[in-house]
Amino acid sequence: METVFASPEATKSFAEHAIGSDSVVKPVPGNYRKSAGLTLSSIGIGTYLGNWDEETDSKYTDAVVEYVKSGGNVIDTASNYRFQRSERSIGAAIRELADHVDREALFICSKGGYLPFDNEPASDVGAYFEEHFVKTGVAAAEDLVGGSHCMTAGYLKSQIDQSLKNIGISGLDLFYIHNPEAQLAEIDRYSFEARIAAAFEGLEEYRAAGKINHFGIATWNGFRCTPDDSGYHSLERFVNIANQVGGEKHGFRYIQLPHNLAMPEAYLVPNQAANGKALSAIAAAVDLGLDVMASASLLQGQLTMNVPMHIREALGGLTTDAMTSIQFVRSTPGVTSALVGMSSLEHVRENMALAACDPAEESVYEEMFSMGQQA
Repeated sequence: METVFASPEATKSFAEHAIGSDSVVKPVPGNYRKSAGLTLSSIGIGTYLGNWDEETDSKYTDAVVEYVKSGGNVIDTASNYRFQRSERSIGAAIRELADHVDREALFICSKGGYLPFDNEPASDVGAYFEEHFVKTGVAAAEDLVGGSHCMTAGYLKSQIDQSLKNIGISGLDLFYIHNPEAQLAEIDRYSFEARIAAAFEGLEEYRAAGKINHFGIATWNGFRCTPDDSGYHSLERFVNIANQVGGEKHGFRYIQLPHNLAMPEAYLVPNQAANGKALSAIAAAVDLGLDVMASASLLQGQLTMNVPMHIREALGGLTTDAMTSIQFVRSTPGVTSALVGMSSLEHVRENMALAACDPAEESVYEEMFSMGQQA
């Protein structure tokens, strides 16, 4: 079967069609960004939270369909989200959309690192890992860290294969190593970098095989904490390892990290070294040729209310606090897409209404944070 990825032509056509459509949501050109030659929406749909039941499965499928019909084309998931059920819900949505939207118009991302289980939590985690990964030769018992995290090349390849099967596609546009900082709780930095290099080598092999188009690192703390933190990740070091493993045309192209009104460190704190400069994680990523996907845009719903009035006014006086919070993330210089968990049609419709608004100007951020410092 020929591998199909998001293409420059199809993503551009998707955006142009959405902008010119007569749908309820009429996205503006500023809603789309160029990334790795593709045209991607500034708001992506996340699929992390929710029960592992058929009702939630169906809601996510409906939400993804509505999101795409509203002009969105960045779909984010992970093998462990809802114990593989989120990937399967996305697969059902893609099949439902098949007569309306080309696969090449969608940018589909998944992650691997945590044990995925199957449909529900395992009653015996050790036995699960032994049965599914040790006995099959995918990983060794000592490769499991903290009872839940593994990132050997063989394990990550198995997760890619599983994700492709769950979603029902031939290739992932982007595959992340999920929270690799979890490894640093048990192994030293030298061993960690050796594991990263081996993982990158395996991912390059799967790029060559046509199973993934790009790969990246998705973290919670790793790129935001200070260099003296035990879980710190150096973006520049990751890029150097990628160059050593894959050469100048390596596939390490994206990072994902939390960024929102309550957690702006990735934009504000100069904790990364890049080309001889001290920069924030987002600025360093851009400087090093990486694109940024921002997770936790609404901080699991906490930023859907009580946004200060001066912030709402600065970001355009939008209708709801949720829209204001997403506007902050998607407008941040250097961010490609703001990922927002959406498992209901109501939330999709509210959040995607923002696609009809232009992003905020960069000057807004200078004024906003200068006001915060003065206060």
